[in-house]
Parts: sequence; C-alpha cells; structure tokens
Amino acid sequence: MRNKVNQMAVFRYKMQSILDIKQKLEEQEKIAFGIAAAKLQEEQELLQKFMVRKAGYDRKARTLVEGTIDLLEINACRRAIEVMKTKIRAQMLEVHKAQRQLEAARQRLNAVMIERKTYEKLKEKKFEEFKQELLQEEKKEIDELVSYTYHQNEE
Repeated sequence: MRNKVNQMAVFRYKMQSILDIKQKLEEQEKIAFGIAAAKLQEEQELLQKFMVRKAGYDRKARTLVEGTIDLLEINACRRAIEVMKTKIRAQMLEVHKAQRQLEAARQRLNAVMIERKTYEKLKEKKFEEFKQELLQEEKKEIDELVSYTYHQNEE
C-alpha cells in the first residue's frame, strides 16, 4: 500500500479575495447610507425649525393687527413671513434631495449586500463540495486498506 502521510486537508476558497472586497464594499455602503440618513435627519430638522419660526411670525402678525396698528412693524413681520416661506420652500427641496440620496444609498447598499451574499453562497457550496471530496477520499482510503488487509490475510 502507498505510504500516505496523514495530512489535514485545508479548504481554500479561490474567490476569497473577491468575497473580502464585496464585504468591504458593503461596509462602505453602510457608512454612506448612515451619512445619507443623518443628512436627511438634519435637513428635516432644519425644515421643522423654519416652520416653527414662520408660525411664530404668523402669530405675531395676527397680534399686530389686533392692537394699535404699527405699519412698519406689520410690514416687517410680513417680510419675515415671506422670507420664511421662501426658506421653507428651499428647505423642502433640500429634504427631497436628501430623501433621493438616501434612497440611492439604500439601493447601492442592497446591491452590494446581494453580491456579497451570492459570493458567500458560492463559498458555502464549494465548502460542501470540498467536504464531499474528503469523504470520498476517506472512503477510497478505507477501501484500499480493507482490500490490502484482505489480500494480506489470503497469503
């Protein structure tokens, strides 16, 4: 019988470097997604702040017309309301822009997650094949040993 050295078989996945890259890309996209989510939150908070300020100017405008009429104060308040309306419209655009960026980041993240999972599944499949090959090799060695022992006993 052949003199076989009992070696521990080692599984090496040929595409491990690609899987590592996919995992790093996924981490980067998770970071980008987090940044986009934070940006959206920041833009929404600014919009809310503008809306609260405008509501304050609206209340002030109502009180100004109830008491002694101060035209300068009323006009200043109306201008402030118009400025806040402009800021609110512009900020709504920023919020929508941040929402689109967040959605784009979510789609990129999903795409890289799918790619990573695909490579992980391939790795799992190759590992299962590797284990089957080891089992076949082991069966073959046992068969050879049994055959050798049988022939030794016949002699």
